[in-house]
Amino acid sequence: MTTTENRPWRGVLVATALPLNDDLSVNHDRYAAHCAWLVKNGCDGVVPNGSLGEYQVLTPEERARVVETAVSAVGGSRVMPGVAAYGSAEARRWAEQARDAGCASVMLLPPNAYRADERSVLAHYAAVAEVGLPVVAYNNPIDTKVDLVPELLAKLHAEGFVQGVKEFSGDVRRAYRIAELAPELDLLVGADDVLLELAVAGAKGWVAGYPNALPAASVELYHAAVKGDLDTAGRLYRQLHPLLRWDSRVEFVQAIKLSMDIVGRPGGPVRPPRVPLLPEQEAAVRAATEKAVAAGLA
Repeated sequence: MTTTENRPWRGVLVATALPLNDDLSVNHDRYAAHCAWLVKNGCDGVVPNGSLGEYQVLTPEERARVVETAVSAVGGSRVMPGVAAYGSAEARRWAEQARDAGCASVMLLPPNAYRADERSVLAHYAAVAEVGLPVVAYNNPIDTKVDLVPELLAKLHAEGFVQGVKEFSGDVRRAYRIAELAPELDLLVGADDVLLELAVAGAKGWVAGYPNALPAASVELYHAAVKGDLDTAGRLYRQLHPLLRWDSRVEFVQAIKLSMDIVGRPGGPVRPPRVPLLPEQEAAVRAATEKAVAAGLA
């Protein structure tokens, strides 16, 4: 029987937002407390240095310390860092850093400095897989312009380069094709606003955004969905969807951090080139968050 012990990316893993101080420095103490709070509220683990964690605008020292902070807070078996980089050698170094910090797996985007071809994608994942940690691919063709289509994912899995995929294309039909071509490849929900559809289609986990603000309700939603309790899952999904859909928008980091602030968690500002939400965006996020709080979902 496969368990989360040997597939630690299963369940609800939160792509953690990174608390910043007013001067935009990283608040590692708040980050550690946030990781521990998420696990206390039922989440299975955390994913530092994903897009939501603003890894692209961290210094190498900050990025390494974020991983170490998460491991110290919740244990390496619960930490799956993003190791994306423009170069394969750098991505491999980040995987080595994750391994040395005690992490049990890593998450890797395809090459995204350019529109990479299939041979480049295979070579990129091969280089990182050599580090020895299980790799979960991250398919985000919207932002990277490289699409890990089911046929390519099946090749990556057959070669032993990836064990799972965070699917962010938004095309839920792919779940069934992936299951046909690579039945042992774990499908992870990659976008909050298709959680129910992909859970019904057999997803084994959720690399999640909005649980940063509403972990307990989100975990209840996930478990109801994967168990097929559609009455509970459908009710929660409808209540949460006005927030979940922000995870697929350009301003997802700002939106989720604002919701965190509203529910009393350490969200804080974002680093440039991101800018604050427009007034109408802030009003929409605030209203949806306050409605969720009033419904007892916080």
